[in-house]
Amino acid sequence: MVKITAYGVRPIEVAYFKELNTHDYELNLVPELLDHENATAARGSTGVLLRGNCLGDRTNLEKFKAWGIKYVFTRTVGVDHLDLTATKELGLKVARVPAYSPYAVAELALTLGMTLFRKVAPEITNTHNGNFKVLDHYFSKEIHSSTVGIIGCGRIGSAEGKLYAGMGATVIGYDPNSADPHQKNGITLVGLPELLAKADIVSLHVPLIPGKTENLIDQAELQAMKSDAILINTARSQVVNLPAVNWALANQVIGGYGADVVVDEAQIFGKEFDHLAALPNQEVLQLSQQFPNAIITPHVGSFTEPALKDMISISYQNFATTIATGTCPNAVL
Repeated sequence: MVKITAYGVRPIEVAYFKELNTHDYELNLVPELLDHENATAARGSTGVLLRGNCLGDRTNLEKFKAWGIKYVFTRTVGVDHLDLTATKELGLKVARVPAYSPYAVAELALTLGMTLFRKVAPEITNTHNGNFKVLDHYFSKEIHSSTVGIIGCGRIGSAEGKLYAGMGATVIGYDPNSADPHQKNGITLVGLPELLAKADIVSLHVPLIPGKTENLIDQAELQAMKSDAILINTARSQVVNLPAVNWALANQVIGGYGADVVVDEAQIFGKEFDHLAALPNQEVLQLSQQFPNAIITPHVGSFTEPALKDMISISYQNFATTIATGTCPNAVL
């Protein structure tokens, strides 16, 4: 029997892993993310299935190889938590989930954007503290007469664009990888400077590509935005320069920042701190202290039932196809 050890399986996800197990795999569901200590839980497995922020470094990969594990798969789109150089050298097969329900992240990005755009964050904060006055800084535009800029117009970006367009907003996009320089997935494309100058909400949906999309939004880009514009990042934290974002918020260069990603996620997300000052990253701490100018969610973009089912089902099929044929349509290497 094929035994799969899956790391980072939340309690609410267990039933789905079992229900969707049509291949009758022997499942070893580990609630914690993979680290150096719990790697031993994978002993005796045919393959392992990781989640984002699992420690797929050379040390763990060498252990897996020594234990006869051939397949190190991830149920995520991104693979930056895996040392791909090591997997290649060790002869391990790697596969990912290239796509899942695009509306999972798109809806969260829209929710973060609208929460800041309509000043809901400060309004809720104040009413919870007993202040029910209508303050001047609650004054807002309306989304149907505003412009939303989508940076990265793939499946998720275009899904968010459709949601905003359905609310009457003008949607423009920037995507240098589009085969058509004028449109992609129904979104009108413009240059990045034009998008930043026009958009009331700027939403990021680009992969992290070191040297290319790293710090794509830096101080110069923030200064090019409207002073009341909202920046949303549900992509990867490194796509924006967080110190520059903190500077922009503190100096009212932009109107707000919403994120489902932060730097040093493995040391922050999934943990509960006794107090905010205990956060291990000072830039994230500074960002959090600026609330309600900035709102952070703990990387829950894909935490929806349709997205979870897609990730599990595709991962199971990745194992089945690879084991049966030796090749996988979603192979990374």
